[in-house]
Amino acid sequence: MVREVSPGSVAARLAAGEALVLLDVREPWEIEIASLPNTVRIPMGEIQGRYGELSPAAPTVVLCRSGARSRQVAGFLESRGFAAVDNLTGGILAWGAELDPSLPAY
Repeated sequence: MVREVSPGSVAARLAAGEALVLLDVREPWEIEIASLPNTVRIPMGEIQGRYGELSPAAPTVVLCRSGARSRQVAGFLESRGFAAVDNLTGGILAWGAELDPSLPAY
């Protein structure tokens, strides 16, 4: 079962120095509108062919616009042996609403 994490929890983990992989599974046009720094960008439609670019041992937080696509990708990664995968609840929209109102909602 995919674990859900809040934007505040992820921000706190990053601030504490945890080496999280932030995996953004949105399309390039979406990332142009609003994005977080230091993310790995693999669109959901490419994840099956590219998940080998990720480390199964690295703590990974998957994000999308609202949390639905990222939940599916997180489940896929878990099924491929990724042990520490979380879904960002509410996606980049929640990140903007809770932590960074300068991020455009779309």
